Amino acid sequence: MRIYTRRGDDGHTNLYRGGRVAKDTTGPEAYGTVDEAVSVLGAARASAVGDIANAVLEVQRELFVVAAELATDPGHRDSLEDGVSRVESAMIEAVERRIDVIDGEFGMPTEFVVPGGDPVAAMLDVARTVVRRAERRAVTHLGDGSPSLVVPYLNRLADYLYMLARAVEREWTPTKKES
Repeated sequence: MRIYTRRGDDGHTNLYRGGRVAKDTTGPEAYGTVDEAVSVLGAARASAVGDIANAVLEVQRELFVVAAELATDPGHRDSLEDGVSRVESAMIEAVERRIDVIDGEFGMPTEFVVPGGDPVAAMLDVARTVVRRAERRAVTHLGDGSPSLVVPYLNRLADYLYMLARAVEREWTPTKKES
């Protein structure tokens, strides 16, 4: 089997569970941005150690669930499986618990923070911004009133990545210069 199929040469791509769409439509934009986030998190994980590396890997795996849901034609949504190919509320609740643990241990900055106090934290901040973009793309793709939990999950995940970066740095550089 070869990696290339030439099927995408016409500007279209296959969807999960069947169907084809143009590569520049809202679905591929959304799940493509999720894929970017997974890759940026891979760069962070490559330099991270211990619990942080494990936490990043857990997020990467969860993002594959998000991407699967976004890559599914709405007509095939009923065939998705919670926690495997469809975001479920338990995933959001787990992210919230992770945020609460970090907040309990390190607190939360009371002002804006300049990213870059640590290489791993800096990559987590880049991943956070990519996740925020994925969230915006998912809003466009899913539209108002979607029963999907992708947007709330991505919203919470960006908050978690922010807190995880602060936990890695342990000391934060405020945006305001001290006098």
